[in-house]
Amino acid sequence: MTKNLITIDGPSGSGKGTITLMVAEKLGWHILDSGALYRVLGIAAQRHGIPLDQQEQITQLARNMDIQFVLNEKSGEIEPVFEGENVGLDIRTDEAGQAASQVAIIPSVRDALLARQRDFYREPGLVADGRDMGTIVFPEAPAKIFLTASAECRAERRYNQLKSKGVSANMRALLDSIKARDERDRTRSVAPLVPAEGAFVVDSSNLTIDQVMAQVIDFVVEKLPQLR
Repeated sequence: MTKNLITIDGPSGSGKGTITLMVAEKLGWHILDSGALYRVLGIAAQRHGIPLDQQEQITQLARNMDIQFVLNEKSGEIEPVFEGENVGLDIRTDEAGQAASQVAIIPSVRDALLARQRDFYREPGLVADGRDMGTIVFPEAPAKIFLTASAECRAERRYNQLKSKGVSANMRALLDSIKARDERDRTRSVAPLVPAEGAFVVDSSNLTIDQVMAQVIDFVVEKLPQLR
């Protein structure tokens, strides 16, 4: 059932969101932005007054969270709608990223969101973006990709992204935040951030988006002969 499935994992700022969108548009497939689920959950906890270390309450919230993903036809981006409100901009803040990283280390939260993520698979196919798509959520995926880049490069990209959206940012704070999150993601006991077995690893530090895209598409076509 899941022969048309591509997973794209990697740390924050590696370009996986952009590449996921480009690949999905090229193939006409659906998208799962799993990171957005965790970011929305972090925001949801804060809005409902739930401390991020209250595992049982956070897990219950994850099971019942009212979230949908819609296409913003103006920007061409897939954006989350939480409890009827578009929170596409809210989840892109560094604060939301930190909250996502904190709730993502809770095993029961990951279990609660696992089935919801798998339910995103629909024909004609799915491109799943995250940190454990190829290792935990869709280990059967025939095409697995792991995008990475230096922390300095990712901090600069994040800074430029935030500034372009009118959000204030500090480069040093962003770099420190990215390094701290990388450490948490790599060393957490549940679903640590590592390339899946057989994944195609691409370091985008010195590559343009088009160069990364070209490498990814070549790999995907090799792994999915039905696309040739």
